[in-house]
Amino acid sequence: MYGWIWRHLPGNVWVKALLSLLLVLVVVYVLFQYVFPWAEPLLPFNDVTVDGQ
Repeated sequence: MYGWIWRHLPGNVWVKALLSLLLVLVVVYVLFQYVFPWAEPLLPFNDVTVDGQ
């Protein structure tokens, strides 16, 4: 998959590296801004089973 992305990016090695970094940053931004907040209520992290004694 990464090879396919690398081959389809335009430019030389430095341009491809910069575009790859930009793509990674965009994916991380989308995950933190939209995907994780949407999925957080569905995850059982707040279901505590320890009694407060």
